[in-house]
Amino acid sequence: MSSSYRTWLKNKVAKLAAINCYSAGATPETVAKQIGVSPDKIVKLNFNESLFVDRAKQAELMKEVADEFDLRLYPEDEVPKFLAKLSGYIGAPANFLVVGNGGDEIIDRIVRLFVEKGEATLSFAPTFSIPRLCVKRQEGEYISVPLLSDLQLDVKGLLSNFSDKTRLLYLCSPNNPTSSQFKMEDIETLAKAFPGIVILDEAYDEFADYSFVPRIREFQNMIILRTFSKAFGLAALRLGYAVANPELAKILTEKAPLPYPVSGFTLRVGGKMLDNIDLVRNSVRELVAERGKLIKAFNQIKGVEAFDSQADFILVNTQKPADEVNEKLLKRGIMLKKWGKILQYENCFRVTVGLPEMNAKLIQALKQIQEE
Repeated sequence: MSSSYRTWLKNKVAKLAAINCYSAGATPETVAKQIGVSPDKIVKLNFNESLFVDRAKQAELMKEVADEFDLRLYPEDEVPKFLAKLSGYIGAPANFLVVGNGGDEIIDRIVRLFVEKGEATLSFAPTFSIPRLCVKRQEGEYISVPLLSDLQLDVKGLLSNFSDKTRLLYLCSPNNPTSSQFKMEDIETLAKAFPGIVILDEAYDEFADYSFVPRIREFQNMIILRTFSKAFGLAALRLGYAVANPELAKILTEKAPLPYPVSGFTLRVGGKMLDNIDLVRNSVRELVAERGKLIKAFNQIKGVEAFDSQADFILVNTQKPADEVNEKLLKRGIMLKKWGKILQYENCFRVTVGLPEMNAKLIQALKQIQEE
């Protein structure tokens, strides 16, 4: 090995090691081991997963796919078949649709295609972290404008950061982690004024009041992201999609870095879920009803404040320090996403809307912790 190669490799590895990457953190297994219980005793409410979709019915549909699908063959025809069904569900023509290996992969694809070194992406804080990480890896600039105190967009602040080098505007609505959906007129104002591509992440749209999908023809520069990980309950299969004008959709489809970014099995299961869409709609209704009950229960605990939600999770702030509350919850086998300070709120948690029995355990534990 030459000295020049060793130097190059050392520098390259050091540079790559310095890149921040997504980390999922502790798992139910590791928490269970720490507190000495079985993993099935852990109340997992930290990943915005929808547990209201009928697991037995999902398993039945997957078995149907296993019987129908030949895993030895490349999935050449699976995408058009899936898009035909998705078109009927989403109300947009198939040539407006793009499939991906989860919404994250589509975000990564967009950033790779449209952001070059030194160019800027604009967003707000706090929000979903993946776009920032993708932009930083591309050696682009990531500009972030804080939300207003009411958790809505600072439209003037965002507009003031538009420039000739801002290539992407990332808007997550309903937003992760605040669970708030932004005002339609604010998104419209920003999208129409932005000099580049607008990514509107609607991962939680099925739980919200409105979507921009019916208006996609009005915004030639907009890419709307949706997912099967939330309302459809297929987080493990990694199936996401985008809605955009046909020119952008074609680029995102044909210029994907690899062929077949989504497995044929995943696409077929997604199609089965679309064939059984009432399974999804019923679970959404149940979750939204439970969400309202959970918000009310939080707000009845002294020292706890829960905010209105348009997602499958709730933003909660506690008077007691977040580190203390989180440690005591983990000792009870309850996992939340600890955020800490968000704007003027010092001790924030993002809480998945769990099944009623899970939520009951959380409420009981929080009451005990607040009274200690």
